[in-house]
Amino acid sequence: MTPWNIYHEPRDQDQPLMDSFSHQPDSRSLWSWLVSLLSKHQEWLSAKMQFFLPSVEPNSSDEALDVEQRVTQQLNKLHAQGPATWQSLVHSMCMELEVPLELEVLLLSTSGCDKDEFPEQLGADEESQLEPLLHHGLKHPPQSCESSPCPKYCRKQQLELAHKYLELLKAFVHQHHDSKCWGPEETLTTHQYYIPTILQWSRATAPLDTQERTIKRDFKTEDGGDVDFQDLFNFRTHKGPRVTVLLGKAGLGKTTLVRRLRQKWADGQLGHFQALFLFEFRQLNLIKGFLTLRQLLFDLYLSPESGSDAVFQYLQEKANRVLLIFDGLDEALHPCSDKETLSPDGAASVHTLFSNLCRGTLLPGCWVITTSRPGKLPTCLPREVAMVHMWGFDGQRVEEYMSHFFSGQPSKEMVLEELRANGRLRSMCAVPTLCRITCLCLHHLLPRTPTDQSAALLPTVTQLYMQMLLSLSPCEDLPAGSLLGLGEVALGGLDSGKVIFYSGDIPPALLAFGATHSLLTSFCTCTSPGHWETGYAFAHLSLQEFFAALYLMASPLVDRDTLTGHVTLNSHWVLRTKGRVGLSDKLPTFLAGLAAHTCGPFLSHLAKRNEAWVCCRQAAVVQVLRKLATQKLTGPKLVELCHCVAETQEAELATLAAQGFPYHLPFHNFPLNFADLTALTGILGHRADPLHLEFEGCLLEPRCPEALIGCGGIESLSFKSRKCGDAFAEALSRSLPTMKSLQKLRLVGSKVTARGISYLVQALPLCPQLEEVSLQDNQLKDPEVLDIVKALPCLPRLRKLDLSRNSFSVSTLLHLVKVAVTCPTVRILQVRESDLVFLLSPPMETTAELWSRVPDLQENVSPKTEAQGRILTLRLQKCRLKVCDVKVLIDMLREGPHLEEVDLSENHLEDEGCRLLAEAVPQLHITKKLDLSDNGLSMVGVAYVLRAVDMCWSLAELHISLLHKTVVLMFAQEAGEQDGSWESAALLHSLSALDASELPSSSRNIRLTHCGFQAKHVKALYKALGGSRRPHHPGQLCHLDLSSNALGDHGVARLAQLLPGLGPLQSVNLSKNGSSLDAVLSLAQCMASLSWVFHLDISFENQHILLTGDKRGRGVLAGGPFPEPPAGTQISGFGQRCIPRSFSLKECPLNPLSLTRLFHSLETCPGPLEIRLSCEALSDESLEILLRCFPQLPQLSLLQLSQTPLSPRSPWLLAGALPLCPRGQKLEIRSLNQATLHFRLREEPEGVYCGFPDCGLGPEHVEQLCWSLGQCETLSHLDLDANLMGNEGLSSLLEHLQQTPLSGWLDLSHNGISQEGALSLVETLPSNPRIREALVNLGPEQRFRLRFSRQEASGVTLRLSHCHLRPEHVPRLAAGLSHALQPMELTLTECSLDLTQLMVLLSWVKPPAGVLGIRVEEPWVGRAGVLALLEVCAQVSGHITEISIAETQLWLQLEFPRKEEDPQQALRLAGHGPGTPYSCLVIQLMETCGRLQQLSLSQVNLCNEGIISSQLLLSLLPALSELRTFRLTSSCASTESLTHLASGLSHCGHMEELDFSSSQLGVEGTRMLVAALEGMRGLKRLQLNENSIGHAGCCHLSQALRAAGSLEELGLSQNQIGDVGAQHIAATLPELPELRKIDLSRNGISPAAGAQLAESLMLCQHLEVLMLGYNTLGDLTALQLAQGLPQYLRVLQ
Repeated sequence: MTPWNIYHEPRDQDQPLMDSFSHQPDSRSLWSWLVSLLSKHQEWLSAKMQFFLPSVEPNSSDEALDVEQRVTQQLNKLHAQGPATWQSLVHSMCMELEVPLELEVLLLSTSGCDKDEFPEQLGADEESQLEPLLHHGLKHPPQSCESSPCPKYCRKQQLELAHKYLELLKAFVHQHHDSKCWGPEETLTTHQYYIPTILQWSRATAPLDTQERTIKRDFKTEDGGDVDFQDLFNFRTHKGPRVTVLLGKAGLGKTTLVRRLRQKWADGQLGHFQALFLFEFRQLNLIKGFLTLRQLLFDLYLSPESGSDAVFQYLQEKANRVLLIFDGLDEALHPCSDKETLSPDGAASVHTLFSNLCRGTLLPGCWVITTSRPGKLPTCLPREVAMVHMWGFDGQRVEEYMSHFFSGQPSKEMVLEELRANGRLRSMCAVPTLCRITCLCLHHLLPRTPTDQSAALLPTVTQLYMQMLLSLSPCEDLPAGSLLGLGEVALGGLDSGKVIFYSGDIPPALLAFGATHSLLTSFCTCTSPGHWETGYAFAHLSLQEFFAALYLMASPLVDRDTLTGHVTLNSHWVLRTKGRVGLSDKLPTFLAGLAAHTCGPFLSHLAKRNEAWVCCRQAAVVQVLRKLATQKLTGPKLVELCHCVAETQEAELATLAAQGFPYHLPFHNFPLNFADLTALTGILGHRADPLHLEFEGCLLEPRCPEALIGCGGIESLSFKSRKCGDAFAEALSRSLPTMKSLQKLRLVGSKVTARGISYLVQALPLCPQLEEVSLQDNQLKDPEVLDIVKALPCLPRLRKLDLSRNSFSVSTLLHLVKVAVTCPTVRILQVRESDLVFLLSPPMETTAELWSRVPDLQENVSPKTEAQGRILTLRLQKCRLKVCDVKVLIDMLREGPHLEEVDLSENHLEDEGCRLLAEAVPQLHITKKLDLSDNGLSMVGVAYVLRAVDMCWSLAELHISLLHKTVVLMFAQEAGEQDGSWESAALLHSLSALDASELPSSSRNIRLTHCGFQAKHVKALYKALGGSRRPHHPGQLCHLDLSSNALGDHGVARLAQLLPGLGPLQSVNLSKNGSSLDAVLSLAQCMASLSWVFHLDISFENQHILLTGDKRGRGVLAGGPFPEPPAGTQISGFGQRCIPRSFSLKECPLNPLSLTRLFHSLETCPGPLEIRLSCEALSDESLEILLRCFPQLPQLSLLQLSQTPLSPRSPWLLAGALPLCPRGQKLEIRSLNQATLHFRLREEPEGVYCGFPDCGLGPEHVEQLCWSLGQCETLSHLDLDANLMGNEGLSSLLEHLQQTPLSGWLDLSHNGISQEGALSLVETLPSNPRIREALVNLGPEQRFRLRFSRQEASGVTLRLSHCHLRPEHVPRLAAGLSHALQPMELTLTECSLDLTQLMVLLSWVKPPAGVLGIRVEEPWVGRAGVLALLEVCAQVSGHITEISIAETQLWLQLEFPRKEEDPQQALRLAGHGPGTPYSCLVIQLMETCGRLQQLSLSQVNLCNEGIISSQLLLSLLPALSELRTFRLTSSCASTESLTHLASGLSHCGHMEELDFSSSQLGVEGTRMLVAALEGMRGLKRLQLNENSIGHAGCCHLSQALRAAGSLEELGLSQNQIGDVGAQHIAATLPELPELRKIDLSRNGISPAAGAQLAESLMLCQHLEVLMLGYNTLGDLTALQLAQGLPQYLRVLQ
């Protein structure tokens, strides 16, 4: 026995022909049928009349005739033209109209007859047979009427030959069809009971009347069931290729279906097709040569007995009634070309012929069906191809199949019961091939094994095949060699793409074994036209894959790498490719199944090896699967992995794969069947955490959701596919109640109808855990939407229900609103066109619990309010609501809960509907917003709305714009309302019951923009705003916006008069109302008449007019506490805060008259007042009038003219006004385009700032400027930045400013001043004794600033930067410094001054007396060296008191005049005679540095060449009797240099400060320095930080410090003295009573020395700063220090 029944027909050339037609209707009846036919094609007949009878004009009398009479008259006229015309008409009729074959033969036979010669009567039965022929079929290919018709006998003979061939085709099919019944003992030749599989349209040309086209049985026949094969074709398609691809996985019955289709055609059930040809690609692959289409049809399928040319021509003419079926497209060995186009007689490969047939270039109009496994499809298939997916069996079909298989057997009921209980078994039986194998295995096992145990032996597909092999030979072991031999043949065929073998490919013994056990089948194959051979194939492709897997696993000849190389994952995306599709579909799955431990003994028997060898190979396969389980895989490969893992039955591997799934697991755009989802859910059962499962664009088997039954690892489930319909929804409804972890369900974009929704509605109440349900875009109608909404009360945890993009009416919408009002969990209902979303809030606590938390409201809130304890939001946008719907809506909302927002925008409410809603606002309890935008509101409706909401106390804002179709009402919220709490809702309800006069006053904003209001509407608008009763009005108007209307000057003036009646506002916006300057003057008076107006902002260019109050809010006006004053607030004389008022007028043409009127209107405005003006130009006359108005505005605090071009005289005019206005504080004119004047509220003796930056002022303006400023006695700052003064202007300014009372800074930056100007400044400093400081930078910054004082300065600071002094400039600089009469400090920064020029400068500077400090900052200073710089110091004319040498800086402080001393005496004091080296330089230095008090050397080098410098210091230091400070920091000194320094310093007993920080003295250097310290009894500060002294150096230092009793500061940080060094210092500290600061940080001191150090520090009573950071002193030391800290200690680190 075998589980397959494959048809392999041998070629039979003796097929009998069909007989001719036996009936012949008479001519008269034929004439009547002809009239009836042409009555349906009147336009065609009229066109033929014009073609054959062009000279005959249409007769108007014909219009009165009925259709048949008119057709008969036309036929008579055509017949009267003669036989030639009539014959052409008949041929045209047969070619262009849908004429059945039988009728066509009869018509051609009458082409030479008269009408009267037709027989008189046709039998009723024959007539009934003829009738459907006239309405069946499609048009013939069009043929030109001008073509000459074939001879009468040729056409008739052609039709007869074609008719015989068509009958021959049907007889050929009947001959090879076996109709015998079958059962458990069937053989290959017996006929299987056919159970139709599930077919589903995927895309392209699906029938127009199908929504979800799942093809099922629709009638019963004798054999038990059948499929309506007509559903596979869409006969409404008239153009383009007619190609259908039947996709299905291996074993689903694709080949069986197409053969069934052929049989039904032969039985006459596909009447549309006259010819059907069936080809198999596995046989077509054997054709090596080229064929024509005629050879393909006649030589490879069935040849006509005669007249092949006539038959082929007929098939071409009737191509739309020809069906060609190509089975196994996935088995095609060669790619199909999509570019090569053939002629009708052209020869090409079989695959090229197939491509041209599909594209319609061969046999245009024919129908093509091809079958294939899912995966890659060749590119030759057209884009509009129809895809039909085959899904196999559902549960009912499986039971029906097994019932017939076990019919009449006692085990039938037991098998069916086990099938219903075993989900894994049902999943496998969904594949028809596996279902048949299961039946055979159960039939074999049942006699010896109970039913449940028999089913347990079939846990996987692989073990099912294994049991099938065992069932083939129940009495003896199967020969391992034969099985492995067949496996080797199978593997070789898969690798080479071969499924048909010849006798030379299979050894005779194996061939006999395969034939004996029905594992192989034989058949005749055509390798070329006329050449036939016997071919062999495995009974099914999956069987070939199973044998290949057996060979890979059990053959010792296959190494491990080859085995694992076949463990791959295949993708099942339907793609178009030019590559060949592989045959190995289930091979990896079978390898994974054979890796199961259960298969070990079977494999060990086949391989003749022990189980360890088998386990090793099984582990190799599992290891590959482990690696794949950890990778990121695409959806198809992930499903294949699940199949493989399930076959292994390895729980650990399943857990690894499940944990590797992402939290969001998507599957997109590939087919999935029930078995796929079963494998997936089986793996998900091993996952600990739930995940989100999403299917988008996937073609799913209708019963796929049944695989999810009981799956608890899914938190979110989403389906988005047009291919999901009612059957899918029914299966889903059975799964949902069992998925206890499911929280989100999405079924989007499906084809679910009312029937499918009814299943889901029944299932949803059984899923109380659901939190989100989305049924978008499902073409639901009103009943379905209402049914779904009815389930809301049954879903207590639901948070969102999305029914968007479905179809519902207005009545249904109102019903949904009622549901939202009555359902206690609904929080938001959002509807816009087809969007429909419910947002819900699951109740977290009961009403009693809520009430207990709000005891204060219990007295004022009724029980009705308790039931309304929630806030609801309704958004019904663009829903086609009308006035009649508004009334119903108001009635529902009036009794409903409190509403946070109601949005009814973009409906058709018009004026009446808006009025009704506005009037109902006080009863609707809306807390935030009511939106009525885009509802057709007119100006009349605006008045309705204003009057309706006038007395609504809770209204916070009303915005109406007729242009933008905006109508929005915003409502006030209390502090507790902002979170939408239930307590605030109850409060609102309690307040709504009060009278309007008892309600608290609330502020409101009214915005009426783009409404077309004119001046005549102002009074009515004033009344509508409640102006006449404003004091008693429940709502205080805060902001009024009337912008973008048409009020004009008259309307603005009228409104300005009525503003006091509206109460204290915060703002009024009158922008874009066509106003002029007259309106401005009217509004300016409001600043005096209205106390709340603080700011008036007007812009003529933008038509902007805005009156605003104090931005701090209304608390001041209401009598609340006065807040802190804002920036710019002035304080009056009595301590009262004065808030400044501002008037801003921009882009306005101001002339003298308008300025006078403007300032006159502002005279009574309270102050402080800020005026900001901006105009195109301001003349001098207007400016003078403006200045004359200053005395009339004593409250003026600021006048600003921005973006206003001023004349060149404006600086003198404004500057001259300062002396006349004692309150002037600041004047600034910038770029003659902006002027600002600041005024003090009181006359106070403060400095005045004057600034004229970028005003184009030059030397010619200096005199007039200084004369104008000279009248201002309090001038404190003069800013002339970015003008054109230059050197000449500077000189003129310095001359004239001597008479100007300037007491601050003069800024001349960016005025083009050069080195000449800088030198002139130095030369004129003696003549300008009030200059205290001069800053000159001629570099990129271009800074030039002078600071003046009221009296003569006690000293001058001069800083020159980037002045690029040349040699000729140095004498002038020295001369200027020599004439200085007061102390001066000169800083020269990067002025290009070299060493020689510095020497010249120092030698020529000879001021009469005083102190001169010179600082030189140049890059060469550090490179010059100490010796060279000291040589420069020797040339100084005065006494040097301070010398500081750093890397880029030299500082010298000189005293003049110098007193002469005896150099010989100093030389003797230094220990050198006149002949000593460097004696001349030493003598000169002794003369210039005899009074030196401080010598600082930083970042210098006293090594190597620097030894000379140290020798010079050795000679010089003893002679410096006044030296008090010596610093050598961050420098490098050799031992010899340190010796010289120490020797020289040993003679400086008067030293007070020594600093050797960061000089790396080391132990030796410290020892030498200690020798110099012994004589410094007055030393106060000693800094030795970062010198690597160490503990040894500390020992020497501590001995020297014992004599330094006056020491106040000691720095020893970062010297790594350690505990030993710290102990030496601690021993010395008691002998330093004056010590105030000590730094011992970063020295590695531990608690061992910390205790002794703490004891010594406690004895330093004057210690102020103690730094011990970054040591490890420990807690005990810290505690000891804390107990005895000195009383003066300020810093402890």
